[in-house]
Amino acid sequence: METWFVIIVTVCLAALIRAFFSVLKPRSKVPPGPGGLPIINSMKWLRRSSTEVEAALKSLRSKLGPILTLPLGGRPVIFICSSDLAHQALVQKGAIFADRPKPLPTFKIISSNQHSISSAGYGPVWRALRRNLTSQILHPSRVKDYSHARKWVLDILIAQFSSAASADPPVKVVDHFQFAMFCLLVLMCFGDKLEESKIREIEAVQRTLLLSFPHFQILNFWPSLTRVLLRNRWDELLSLRKKQVEVLTPLIRMRKDVAEVGLNESVTCYVDTLLKLGIQDDDSESKRKLTEEELVSDCSEFLNAGTDTTSTSLQWIMANLVKYPDIQAKLFQEIREVIGEESDEVQEENLSKMPYLKAVILEGLRRHPPGHFVLPHSVTQEVELGGYVVPQDAVINFAVAEIGWDPKVWVDPMEFRPERFLPAKGTDVSTEFDITGSREIKMMPFGAGRRICPGFGLAMLHLEYFVANLVWKFEWAGPDGHEVDLSEKQEFTVGFLSLTSPFSVFFLSQLKKVCCLTEAASNHPISGIKSVGNDDKPSQVDEDCLKLGALVEKGADFNEVYYRIILIFTRKKLPEDANIGA
Repeated sequence: METWFVIIVTVCLAALIRAFFSVLKPRSKVPPGPGGLPIINSMKWLRRSSTEVEAALKSLRSKLGPILTLPLGGRPVIFICSSDLAHQALVQKGAIFADRPKPLPTFKIISSNQHSISSAGYGPVWRALRRNLTSQILHPSRVKDYSHARKWVLDILIAQFSSAASADPPVKVVDHFQFAMFCLLVLMCFGDKLEESKIREIEAVQRTLLLSFPHFQILNFWPSLTRVLLRNRWDELLSLRKKQVEVLTPLIRMRKDVAEVGLNESVTCYVDTLLKLGIQDDDSESKRKLTEEELVSDCSEFLNAGTDTTSTSLQWIMANLVKYPDIQAKLFQEIREVIGEESDEVQEENLSKMPYLKAVILEGLRRHPPGHFVLPHSVTQEVELGGYVVPQDAVINFAVAEIGWDPKVWVDPMEFRPERFLPAKGTDVSTEFDITGSREIKMMPFGAGRRICPGFGLAMLHLEYFVANLVWKFEWAGPDGHEVDLSEKQEFTVGFLSLTSPFSVFFLSQLKKVCCLTEAASNHPISGIKSVGNDDKPSQVDEDCLKLGALVEKGADFNEVYYRIILIFTRKKLPEDANIGA
């Protein structure tokens, strides 16, 4: 025990002495930050969540300006909080800001020492992996090949909502979103429609590792010491990684076997392209194939990146359509005008004719970006930005949410107002707003510059396709006395934010499948589903729907019936005399 005490005290004293002299040493004009000894600040900020960091950034920005430094994860991180500076860094000086920081010990384990697109440094490995994904999987022709998969997943989602209508206790809506997106990404990754039990197993492994990661952050603080003092926690991380490898490797080997015997007649999947890919390490002049562990890391990245961001955005957009039924009604009307009343489904080719749909999606991404920060960047050389010096190898991040909420850029930025994205008459939405930020950055839910999410186009397609069909298949509204709480709660260490208050889904009418979102009694941050009318006594909703049915029997036209549906959704009681034509 005495030996351990001496070791710990010695290490702490050495760190304090080093920190003391680093304060005394003359420094260039780096972005400002909170005062105090670096070692004390690092320990103070070590356990803060991204939500707490964001709150601190807001406070410090008002005092220090739009570029500042915080000590996070044992090293200083420079945060950029303005759209102009973000454009200068990511677009105008894109090559300098396109690197990744040296990986933390825990991250090296799950990324196979930075051999994935999101983790690789700005070099040949990153270029090869990204080029492979964009040309082989995200190319428009390949995306079109998977239209059948999106239809399959839509059917799964609608079937789950329908079967869950009578469920007790309530079922979380976002769980359905997440599982549907995960099914789609598993199919695109491994090329086969796996059994539900297998998909659930993969999902459980991925989610456990992702949600457990904050638990391992402390291991990055003096790793040589934590490997001794927190040995059990290191073993836990390695065990989770081992389980991930054990679950995904057989699927990778199966695709390899199929390719070797030449029996692969299905659409090319992501694993197929990775198996053919040759990469050149930074310290090598020759190319090699990816190892199995590297393949696991790349598949894991593909599954996580495509599932959580899309399902989180889908939840936020649907929640806003519940809160603002007039927006939902306007969107429904646009869909109806494009596909006609008799159509059962919105087809992908219909989406380009729906500017208001795209405006709703863009406003959802602006007002509620799925991640409030990007993955950390690093600079390849010392560079000037905003009047400050950014040192070589400095860790950089961008306040995505703050940039999208800037009152200097957006009028009433905290309001959900899709009309702000509507194009001028005779033009297309895509020509009105550049979500890539190439011309200027007004919002950056997918990042910007060289490190922009390569799948942003696919994500937009998924959001438009699923939102359009969910609005067409179901009516979503809030019952009387219940407001949708749009406050946010952190879900993952990477900064995804979900709804704080849950909401439930109810079927209200057989005239048209009608869904109704309301707050649930649970404290869980995700949505739920519950059926209406389980009690013996008819609810006000049931009585209103019976009156609505009477209107249909009397031959009321669609506009009259639809108007009464909106009255129900806004909780204005139907009159006793249900004869509209009277």
